[in-house]
Amino acid sequence: MEPDTIISIFLGIGLAASVGFRVFLPLFALSLAAYLGAWDLNENWQWIGSLAALITFGVATLVEIFAYFIPWVDNALDSLAIPLAAIAGTAVMVSTVTNLDPVVTWSLAIIAGGGTATAIKGANAAGRLTSSVTTGGLANPLVSTIETGAAVTVSSASILVPPIAAILVIIILVGIFRIYRKLRPKK
Repeated sequence: MEPDTIISIFLGIGLAASVGFRVFLPLFALSLAAYLGAWDLNENWQWIGSLAALITFGVATLVEIFAYFIPWVDNALDSLAIPLAAIAGTAVMVSTVTNLDPVVTWSLAIIAGGGTATAIKGANAAGRLTSSVTTGGLANPLVSTIETGAAVTVSSASILVPPIAAILVIIILVGIFRIYRKLRPKK
């Protein structure tokens, strides 16, 4: 496998993980990077780097970020965002992976991209619901700030230094797994 292909996989996985925190922010970051010529996209996904896509993803990102600061609206958004995260995680992965057979690209995109995004979004939704129930929604803006910060951090690392983003994704997934193991009912 070529080094460019490996880097493109790291980029896709990092952005897919970011989708688990905010659906539109990683798409906006990828759109901006493609628009500025920092990243090349697969030929069928060049539209992500267009000015129209950049503006659309930018507006959607701002709306999403601010909507998550409204308690209970954030829980409703999570209901919509879980399936959207699977789609967006798959899309960012397939749009960035280069030099692979289409069957391999799509398989990787669905499993690694969609799977990573869905796992992180599901964990975040459960965390937000717990926050809503235990604090009456008062802690949700703090949770939203942390999630947005994580999305910005992982998206930036993905675009600037993809191997670092891949390491961050592993750390995040291990953290989610450990929390899940502590919270699951004992037999």
